[in-house]
Amino acid sequence: MQFFDTFLTCYGWEGIALAGAVLAMFGVQLYYYIFVYGRIPGYKNNRRPAVLEADPQVSVVIPLFSEDYSFVEERLPLILAQNYPDFEVVIVYVGHDSDFYEELVRLKQSFPQIVTTKIHLDPRFPISRKMALNVGIKSAHYEHLIVTSTDVRPLSDRWLALMAKGFLRGDVVVGYCGLERRRGLADRWMRTDRMMESVQWLARAVAHRPYRGIRYNFGFTKRLYFDARGFSHLNMNIGEDDLFLQRILRDDNLSVVLSPRASVVQRVWGGLGWWTRQRRLYGAARRYYPLAVRNFIRWEPGSRLLFFLAAATAIAVMPLEYKLATAALVLLRYGVVFAEIWRITRRLGERGLRGAYFVYDLLSPLWALALSVMLMRKDDRVWR
Repeated sequence: MQFFDTFLTCYGWEGIALAGAVLAMFGVQLYYYIFVYGRIPGYKNNRRPAVLEADPQVSVVIPLFSEDYSFVEERLPLILAQNYPDFEVVIVYVGHDSDFYEELVRLKQSFPQIVTTKIHLDPRFPISRKMALNVGIKSAHYEHLIVTSTDVRPLSDRWLALMAKGFLRGDVVVGYCGLERRRGLADRWMRTDRMMESVQWLARAVAHRPYRGIRYNFGFTKRLYFDARGFSHLNMNIGEDDLFLQRILRDDNLSVVLSPRASVVQRVWGGLGWWTRQRRLYGAARRYYPLAVRNFIRWEPGSRLLFFLAAATAIAVMPLEYKLATAALVLLRYGVVFAEIWRITRRLGERGLRGAYFVYDLLSPLWALALSVMLMRKDDRVWR
């Protein structure tokens, strides 16, 4: 009590309120980075009880919406070369180029594990990714499914084996997908943003409170799919990796596979403009998330923004000893944050992002605020 009276005498109620704001937001930040995000580096999936006795047969389902020869020539061979004994690759071609489809069919002569099916593209009746996946799932011969995309590539020939092993521990499997590494500050921003967006849902997943995966690297069983009567929100072109998974996920049926060898990397098709459009498109599903999940996503960048504002105010207007104490808290926070980010980047196999995270840490609360404003506007790409 004497300390409080002395503090009140020296700094007034304004100083107490400012100290309370700094300490409260500092505590929220430590909670997120140590007790929430900090779970990811030490997570071990093999601690979960087994639900299968042997590695399952797996169907990899890939929708193909264009005559993408770069996929056929560059990324498909990496999937076919996976070091796994029993799998098939189900390619659902959505288009009207018969010559291209015949080339896909001819590939089966060299790679018998390829299964092809075609949906004729009619401009009057647009085909969504969910519709293509539904056809692919029905065409698959195996119970266990891994879903990916034509614009990603596995980082190792053990990707499928590690993802398939995930089914030994659960009926739903999620893995990590980063962005391909390029030069430039924009590239580092996009890669860091993808990583931290993934860290949010991965942290909840390893804490047995999952709410999503990532559309480029996840899987589930046919039984779960048909028991749920297929994908939800069919009037939307998005949602297969979050809104659908929220219907089938439980705290005891999810297997999280965290290894750089089990990750895939997505091709980057542009700069910050492209990335903003991507975030706006797939972020539109958030309004349908449970309130607790939406608050969880908002609180970390929100508390970071409030911490920076309160700390900057204290350093600008308060006496010297107050400034030094606030600066010490800021430095302590950065020490904790960068220690945890270093551990997370190692676990996820992300290289070259530790220095970029300093800029991201400062600016991403404003980026999150801007994205929230953009998500208030209707995006015609979302709706069918």
